[in-house]
Amino acid sequence: MLKLGFEENESKGKKQVMDLGNESEVIYIPRFLTWDESWKLLEYLDKHIPWTRPEIHVFGRSCIQPRDTCYVANEGLPELRYSGYQPPVHSWDDYPPLKQILAAVHEALPGSSFNSLLLNRYKSGSDYVAWHADDEKLYGPTPEIASVSFGCEREFLLRKRPTKSPKVQVQSSRCAEESPSKRLKKSNQNDQHSFMLKHGSLLVMKGYTQRDWVHSVPKRARADAVRINLTFRRVFQT
Repeated sequence: MLKLGFEENESKGKKQVMDLGNESEVIYIPRFLTWDESWKLLEYLDKHIPWTRPEIHVFGRSCIQPRDTCYVANEGLPELRYSGYQPPVHSWDDYPPLKQILAAVHEALPGSSFNSLLLNRYKSGSDYVAWHADDEKLYGPTPEIASVSFGCEREFLLRKRPTKSPKVQVQSSRCAEESPSKRLKKSNQNDQHSFMLKHGSLLVMKGYTQRDWVHSVPKRARADAVRINLTFRRVFQT
């Protein structure tokens, strides 16, 4: 069913590799899936995934997570928990298109072996995710995170973790509101990167990216349509 949208003779579709230094790397493929298949998948995901918008706990207070979410994983894996919230685990077999997307990701990334998937739905530009790193212990010391995006294009920001300013907080809670773009302007250009994640694109973070960098999807008033993002991960047995 699925076809990779990568076209060798079109510069917009070529794989882009960014070396972040210290064994950290980002790969971006703007046209990972074809345009038509991406729209079909967006419609399916929007209508058939059991989305929920949970209450999470951040620095002693409760708040509603600013986007919808769903968790799919292989049976028997350690439970995922973040900010006091433990999402219910759904089966791959209940959503066959997810298995097809996973197969396409594995084909594009030889040697990868993902066994879990965290889905997020941003209904409008008011939905966002704050600065954080996917550095939970269950993902191991060098997590590989493969992110497939559908729908409205949204800005994805990368920022190097501060080494001399411990007062700058990393919001692993994914809830606290910040101004990522303003913070970026104050940073060294080599310590910040921005991607406009296109419909049907694939972005991969590898190596020590989760240890040394944080990322976010900030609010954007002009983002007036739904965006759905799939982040494939490998959970290690403890």
